[in-house]
This record gives sequence, structure tokens and C-alpha cells, in this order.
Amino acid sequence: MDFRLTDEHKMIEKMAYDFTRKEVMPIIKEHDRNHTFPHELLPKMADLGFLGLCLPVRYGGAGMDFISLGIVSEALEYGDSSVRETVAVHLGLHALPIFQWGTEEQKREFLPPLARGEHIACFGLTEPGAGSDVAAMRTTARKDGDDYILNGEKMWITLSNVADRFLVFGKTDTSKGAGGITAFILERGWKGLTTGTIEGKMGVHASNTGWISMHDVRVPKSHRLGLEGEGFKIAMSALDNARYGVAAGAVGVMKACLDESIKYAKQRVTFGRPIAEYQLVQQMIANMQQSIDIGQLLVWKAGWLKNMGVRNTRETSMAKWYCTEAANRCANDAVQIHGAYGYSDEYNVERHLRNTKSAVIYEGTSQIHTLMQAAYALGDREDKPMRCEMPAYDPVAWQAEEGELVAA
Repeated sequence: MDFRLTDEHKMIEKMAYDFTRKEVMPIIKEHDRNHTFPHELLPKMADLGFLGLCLPVRYGGAGMDFISLGIVSEALEYGDSSVRETVAVHLGLHALPIFQWGTEEQKREFLPPLARGEHIACFGLTEPGAGSDVAAMRTTARKDGDDYILNGEKMWITLSNVADRFLVFGKTDTSKGAGGITAFILERGWKGLTTGTIEGKMGVHASNTGWISMHDVRVPKSHRLGLEGEGFKIAMSALDNARYGVAAGAVGVMKACLDESIKYAKQRVTFGRPIAEYQLVQQMIANMQQSIDIGQLLVWKAGWLKNMGVRNTRETSMAKWYCTEAANRCANDAVQIHGAYGYSDEYNVERHLRNTKSAVIYEGTSQIHTLMQAAYALGDREDKPMRCEMPAYDPVAWQAEEGELVAA
């Protein structure tokens, strides 16, 4: 078992951290203070391939593996959670489900503009009365000839007021619960589709969070993703992608909290000594390092399974659960180490604490992941094969141009 990063991974790590330090960190504090979305970062992330990182080159992607996605997610959240969220939603919750579940025609139509950043995308599952209880959704999709008519509301949707494309879910059969849910790709500008922004959030102020409203939105059959009734499976497989990014990002924010805390503890002097010399401060710093090491291993394990094309719902859930809870603890300790200054946005740790609280809620609350892990351990839960599994990562095939792929 080799835990060393490949030369390619090291190159991606340097590129991603350089981007975060040069492009994200100088501007993100003001965006957070003003609750504004950093639109200026999108073309820069697209140019570096972040928006289509682990999509095959033939669909406009960068052809990288899932370890690379974890590295980029970690580096982006080292700067701020909101920037990492953009990649997790656009790529993990929207583009990758199309790659996994879409027809060849859908992949060729939808994926290249997403990978190039020409279209920004989001994922609409949560509703005002349906979060963890997905089957309680009230959005309906009524068949009308070759089209579907969608009606409903989605809430707490990241990038809702920024996105050009929407992967949303509605019930084509209200009598079947989760088995009656179907997935659809919607486009901004369609009649009856409106979006808005939610104000007053506790954290991730530099990310757009809002709602989607659908009133008699006509969706052609060509924009249905998967078969009727496969929506729940599609949503859950998408969450496996997003939770992986959340877990990796949580490692990044833990590293940021540790670096900030070490720097401050060595500079801050009380009673004639740097506070880094006090054992209780050392204990908090040591706990941060322990959390980073454990979290990193969980993320790498999940990424390795993803590269192999092996179902990783349990492992990704564990990584998301542990890493987000650990990140919240690390951020809380980082504020404590900074004392009164940690309570001010003069230092980044205040922002990290607010942001990490959201991560223990979205993509499955910690309580949901606790129940999932208990069910796996007790033998009450077993992952069954799906009609469309994510293919194993093949660097030759994923990095091949169209002509090269045909020749191969």
C-alpha cells in the first residue's frame, strides 16, 4: 500500500494551493463581508480544469482521477468553503451524474459546456418540507405527450441564482414514495422557472444559496436523466460525489485552522511566554493534527475506491461525517487559541468556524450519517448494484481525445 502522491498529483496539489493563495485568499474576506458571490473566480477555475476535473477529455473534461478531485477540494477550502462548494455542486452533484446516468447524446450535449465553465450548474433536491426525508418531496412531474410538466419548490439550493442548468427531482408517480422520483435537467430561461437568493445565513456568505420555483415548467423527454423512477438512485449516487468533496474540503479547512493557530500561538505572548508553550494550547494543536491525519486517510480511501469504480457509499459517508465534525472542532479550537481576536473577522478562523457549521448539516446531517453507519455495522443496510455504476478510472481512456479513443 503506497500513500505517496504521484508526480501528477503533486503537480495538481501545487497548482490548486497556488490558485487558492493567489486568487482566492486575497479577495474572499471582502466577498464574505459583503455576502457576494465571487463570479470572477469561475473563468479562472475553468481555465485550470477544476470545473470538469474528473470528466473524460472527450467530454471537455481534464481527465483526472478522484484523488485529484480530493486534492483540489482540499486546497480550495483551505481558502474558503464557498469556493470549494462551487466545484462540489457544479461537478459532483450535476456533471458527474450526467456522466454516470446520461445517454451518450446527453453527455455530448451537456458536459462540454459544463467542463469549460460556459454553463454553471446546480442540484435541486431539498424542499421546504423535504430534506433528509427525500421521499417527502412534493414536486411533481406529470407526463404530457413527449414532455413532462414540473411543479414544485426547491429550497437551500447552492448556486440557484447563479446557475444556467438545474438537475432537479420530481415525482412522476406519487404513490411509490422514493421509487416514484425522476430526475430532470432544466435550463434557465424556461417559462415558469424562477430562482432567488436566501439572505441571513450564518456562514458561507460568499456562496450563493437560494430557491428554485417551478410553475408548469415544460421539460422535453430528452432532458430526463435516467429512467422514470430512478431519480432517488441518481440523487444518492450524486451525493456520494458531493460528500467526497465535502470531506476533502473539511481536511483543507482543518489544515488552514492548524496553520493559523500555530502562527498565532508562536507570536502571541502572555505572562512572558508564547502561548505555544502552554500545554492546553498544545493539546488543541495536537488534536487538530490528529484530526487531519485521520481525515486524510478516510478521504484517500474513498477516492481510491472511486477510482476503482467500486461502490463507496459507506466509506464516503464515514469520511464526510468524521471530517466535517472534526473540522468544526478544529475551527472552534482555533478561535479559542486566538482568544478575542478569534472572534473578529480580522483573522480567518472566525469565518472558518461559521462555515464549518454548515458542513455538518448539508449533504446529509451528522445524525443521518450516524444512522447510516449504524445500519451498515448492524447488517441492516446493504448497497445493491445499480443499473448505471460510475466507471472505474482509466487514465488512457479518460485522457484520450475523441479520435484517439476511436483508434484505441
